[in-house]
Amino acid sequence: MHSKLGPAKAKEWGAKKQKDPQIRFKEYFNDVIFDRLKREQKDVEKKIILIEGDTSLLNLGLSEKDRDRIKDTDLIFHSAASVRFMENLRFIVNTNIRGTRDLLLLAQEVTRLKAFVYVSTAYSHCVYNNIEEKFYKLFMKKEDIIRLTETLTQDYSNRIPTCIVQSFLVVPTKKEPIVGWINNIYGLTGVTYGSSSGILRTLYCNSNLICDIIPADYVINNIIAAAWDVAQKRSISQSVNLCSKDNKYLPDYDEIPVYNSVSSVQRPITYDTIMHNVAFEGLQVPSKKVLWYASLWYIKNYYFYIFMTIFLHWIPAIIVDSFLYLSGRKPILLNVYRKIEKFKHVMSFFSMNEWEFT
Repeated sequence: MHSKLGPAKAKEWGAKKQKDPQIRFKEYFNDVIFDRLKREQKDVEKKIILIEGDTSLLNLGLSEKDRDRIKDTDLIFHSAASVRFMENLRFIVNTNIRGTRDLLLLAQEVTRLKAFVYVSTAYSHCVYNNIEEKFYKLFMKKEDIIRLTETLTQDYSNRIPTCIVQSFLVVPTKKEPIVGWINNIYGLTGVTYGSSSGILRTLYCNSNLICDIIPADYVINNIIAAAWDVAQKRSISQSVNLCSKDNKYLPDYDEIPVYNSVSSVQRPITYDTIMHNVAFEGLQVPSKKVLWYASLWYIKNYYFYIFMTIFLHWIPAIIVDSFLYLSGRKPILLNVYRKIEKFKHVMSFFSMNEWEFT
């Protein structure tokens, strides 16, 4: 079972909920990412059972019939979450925290469960400069409603084989099942797209810092490997238990394993290197929708960054939109830059800080 119940955005869910689940599934499954799977397994669609639910609702919004179906599975991958920083707080709490709790409670009723894999972000504890593969103590009381999801995982997963996989900036696939696939333009993908099209010209960023990126297929492979690892260790533990309850080599499962799926440990890359690579490739394979000559200023002085943003973003936007308005067309560039500035504001915390993973 892959837990992808519920949306990342409430408004989008309202629109999607009106569609028939089968229609939504066919639209989703028509993506090029599934072409190889459909070639190699002709009847793969018949093996997929749709479950309608919503992680923002109590008990995941599942019917009793669907709850019974989930109880008959042996693997659960939980990656359903709202990742928008500007989202409504109540919606985030219900989706990310209560939804995780309810799924863990349901997982406790799965008698054949081999592994429960919770997919998180490597920056859940970004207040620390060094992030280890472990649980961290909370700065607030456990009974507070705004609690870290990982702590809920620790509280409610003591009777099931559980692990956490944490990744950071996920970028397009490197190899599997196709090269260069991505289905959004968030994070670094948005920076690359915006700069190569000439729309994004400035970024509040220290170009000498390491940017921890990892291809999407690497993350998926790590998630699957983590499930296998947890299932294997639990199987070994059960076998040892049958032989001797006092075996000193019995693994300690009081602490749930945490896996950091990051690239900086083995192949670190800086923002400066990324900028030069994007600039080079942008000249080799330019976009058909170029608004301006592709260039991006990484600026770590905040006041100079504001000045350059006004000069390279807002002034050109006012000029272009004025011409559009006078010619009877709808102004668009100012609205585009308003959205870009919101995105840059969220991105700036990560582009001006660096973390070490161990």
